[in-house]
Amino acid sequence: MMCEQCGKNLATTHVHTVINGVSTQKNLCTYCAVADGYAGLHSGNLMNMLSTVFGESLDAHSSSNEKRCSCCGATFSDIVESGRAGCADCYRVFGPQLMSSLQRLHGKTKHVGKVPQSASGELKIAACLQKLKDELANAVANEEFENAAKLRDQIKQIEAGEKHE
Repeated sequence: MMCEQCGKNLATTHVHTVINGVSTQKNLCTYCAVADGYAGLHSGNLMNMLSTVFGESLDAHSSSNEKRCSCCGATFSDIVESGRAGCADCYRVFGPQLMSSLQRLHGKTKHVGKVPQSASGELKIAACLQKLKDELANAVANEEFENAAKLRDQIKQIEAGEKHE
């Protein structure tokens, strides 16, 4: 469903109001919702949603000078509290803070998933190479040079096999 206001973006916010028994519904994209004052609805925080509805701040521990995402209105405190970013722009706005938290929680800042069984041979080889390169870096860091040399040779062999095919 497209945004009723701009007609350009996908509607992600659906506002249902009942005034004097008359029910209306607005379907808005994130940008139009923020422009209309529904920013608190995107942060995933009930207190922000209620503050938007009642027009006053109900969240005592959230500072009014705290940096906010220009798209959804979420603060870093909101993200920490809910465990979710309000929107994709939050990663740009709060990048350094989020990256240090992700590094601390997961040990990495880049998502590394499993390779599906149905994946192509090239994808499986690339995943295998990356795993070997990570092991090589770890072996060098731990000064396990014999193991590092074996891993280096395996990497070279796989890379040489790719060039011939």
